[in-house]
Amino acid sequence: MNSLAGKRAIITGGGRGIGRAAAERFLAAGAKVHICCVAEDSLESVLADNPGLSGSLADVGDADQVAQLFTDAAAHLGGLDILVNNAGIGDPRAPIEEVTDAEWRHAFAVNIDGMFYCIKRAVPLLKEAGGGAIINISTASTRTGLPFRTPYIASKWAVEGLSDNLARELGPHKIRCNAILPGIIDNPRGRRLVERIAAERGQDYSEAEEHYFSFVSTRSWIEPGEVADMAVFLASDAARNVTGQAIGVCGNLEWEE
Repeated sequence: MNSLAGKRAIITGGGRGIGRAAAERFLAAGAKVHICCVAEDSLESVLADNPGLSGSLADVGDADQVAQLFTDAAAHLGGLDILVNNAGIGDPRAPIEEVTDAEWRHAFAVNIDGMFYCIKRAVPLLKEAGGGAIINISTASTRTGLPFRTPYIASKWAVEGLSDNLARELGPHKIRCNAILPGIIDNPRGRRLVERIAAERGQDYSEAEEHYFSFVSTRSWIEPGEVADMAVFLASDAARNVTGQAIGVCGNLEWEE
């Protein structure tokens, strides 16, 4: 039911974390995949480990680089059925009055402008293919709020509004659009978050981890592959009537500090 055989996908931020897991899961499900990443070493690593995968070095916050990404992808894919907008940043972390104008603009440039640039170029290709799927990665933190991370939360709220509106606009063209809201991901970034909490609270790592998990109903980390598996489902024909949804893969994140 979750086969992607014959499907063609672009996955942004595909060099590491959720993006890399998605690229590998999509390949395993039979899709032809082109990724982009802003870090050359990460891009080279994932391409070396996954024969058949193609990729571009690109910052999605730059419209010209997105244009080149789609030119590169067209040469490899020959069309498009799926777009996974995963690329994003979490910085800055500061009280709102200390966030600089440049930091605010950068958060929105990557987290929401980048999705717009990609979607704008993807939609004509999806219409040409007779339909398809757009999957936008948001965060479960939009449900809890997260002090000192206002640019991140505000830009991710915009992602969910974008996804909801596009589901209505593009539905008549058989193009579905959904958002995935990951929780605390078991990767270096997630581990650094717990380390910071430990330092701020004067705790050791295990105590800080236990405190953080007290706000997660399942008391567990979220593996990048779990988010990737949801993306595979949403891209597949099994989800042909799933659109306009914001779906948490977060263990039911109840609160954050």
